[in-house]
Amino acid sequence: MVTSATEGCKIERLQGRINGAFVFRPDAGETGVVVLGGSSGRVDTDRARLFAEAGAKALALQWFGAMGQPPGICEIPLETFCEAIDYLISRGCRRIVFVGTSKGAEAALLVAIRDPRINAVVAISPTAFVWGNIGPGKDGVEWPERSSWSWKGEPLDFVSADTAWERDYRDGLISYRSFFEKCLKTDQETLGRAEIPIEKTAAELILVAGGDDALWPSERFARELASRRERSGRPVSLVVDAEAGHRVLLPGETTPRSSLRTHGGSDIADARLGQMAWAAIEAALSPGD
Repeated sequence: MVTSATEGCKIERLQGRINGAFVFRPDAGETGVVVLGGSSGRVDTDRARLFAEAGAKALALQWFGAMGQPPGICEIPLETFCEAIDYLISRGCRRIVFVGTSKGAEAALLVAIRDPRINAVVAISPTAFVWGNIGPGKDGVEWPERSSWSWKGEPLDFVSADTAWERDYRDGLISYRSFFEKCLKTDQETLGRAEIPIEKTAAELILVAGGDDALWPSERFARELASRRERSGRPVSLVVDAEAGHRVLLPGETTPRSSLRTHGGSDIADARLGQMAWAAIEAALSPGD
């Protein structure tokens, strides 16, 4: 473990059973935040620092690509994220909040319906369904397609890729939105098995999505999740901006755009959505009365 300090926050670099960065201030409270990036594999230390500055203890978790982990997002054991909860509890945390983006949001939602220790989930640019692998699994093989996730050794059902999809471009980069929309045109039985049953968790839920998301239709997904949640009688916060894209910028963030695929939106709209969401996120960091 390597420890450093910046702007009043301490950063501990973690390797081994837990991989990533643990960021906190000496006067941190009892809220622990698990920060999950998306398919880029980035360990989002900067975002973890944002939560640490807000008074929480934050774990920017590396959940694939580290030594001993699958090289891609393929049958990732959801127990990996439960172990992150164990770690935060061992560091004095009594309230657990997951903040996930894109595939990280998919993971956060799936873990919340299985581990009741999660008090709140912030799902940024989320999906309402389980999807197939991105990149190779432990065996280094990308195809045939497999689930992104497993639980107790069993892969989760997922929506399969439509191999007839033709690449769609925007601003010179690939837009995958139409790919996911095409895949959703499968039969209802498949969709039903792959649904994320968010109504099963008692955790607080905040959904953040942009209507101009060019990677996948996250606003549609967020509204589906919110609808399922409301039908079950559980509360949900839905924060959307029609002009924002897949990359949502929380206050002070300057996350660069992907050079491989288009995310849609604009710097102004992405930051506006992040600012809109921040009030709900700050409230989730604090224990209720």
